[in-house]
Amino acid sequence: MTLATPFGTVLTAMVTPFTEDGAVDLDGVQKVAKHLVDHGHDGLVVSGTTGESATTTVGEDAETLAAVKDAVGERAKIVAGVGTNDTRTSIELAQQAEKVGADGLLLVTPYYNKPGQRGILEHFRQVVGATGVPVILYDVPGRTGSAIGLEVYREAATWDTVVAVKEAAGNLPRGSVLLDLGYALYSGDDALNLAWLAHGASGFISVAGHVTGDLLRAMHTQFTSGDVVAARQTYARMLPAIDAIMGVPNYGATTAKAALELTGVLDNRVVRSPLVALDDVELEALRAGLQASGLL
Repeated sequence: MTLATPFGTVLTAMVTPFTEDGAVDLDGVQKVAKHLVDHGHDGLVVSGTTGESATTTVGEDAETLAAVKDAVGERAKIVAGVGTNDTRTSIELAQQAEKVGADGLLLVTPYYNKPGQRGILEHFRQVVGATGVPVILYDVPGRTGSAIGLEVYREAATWDTVVAVKEAAGNLPRGSVLLDLGYALYSGDDALNLAWLAHGASGFISVAGHVTGDLLRAMHTQFTSGDVVAARQTYARMLPAIDAIMGVPNYGATTAKAALELTGVLDNRVVRSPLVALDDVELEALRAGLQASGLL
């Protein structure tokens, strides 16, 4: 069976680099985008959680998306994160992304206000209906406080432009149901990437991919070509790096930016408050994990 891959197979939710004074560093944005596409990626997610979208403005998101499209848009699918906890803002972001030329939209459940399933469905309906751009629904209840129910998935599967799910709820058995509903499935949890492949996922939307892109590509190729033993060995090699990147409370932008600094892609690890950059102890733990995976 050939799996649907509407947005490629190896994607990373890329960081949004900042200058030392906290402004968006568009040169850094393009540098990271090119680094990722040069190292195994055929898709990128811009202004997702790891892109610190909760603290960037609508205008900054437009500039960032345009910079990525200009840098690598002919080499990779570009997905724009448009999920917020305000439906009007998400509609504005979705329409803006369509104008800039995004290949897809990543739509997370509204966070903090914790709507019920009818509210989540209505939010999705309004945002999806505002553009003709293909959509990935994003389920990450550990961050949002709300999970997408099967009744929402069943209804949204009937909408023409909703084509994929980024699954970060860790619900492997439900993945089979989502596949049967017609969704392409993307792993949203690096620790479960190999497991999701075994359950029929098309690929990954990673955080560790900032530094493990070539290994993710190798693992995907090995698994899909039938060499499961080699895929497991590649997965095992990545585990120290994955554990280190996910091993601090404010993982994501903080650890990904620090990893990019350690590998020489970025020259700082500035994040926006309320996130704080890794301290020296956390940085050394990250360094040790990357070294154990052979990435430094």
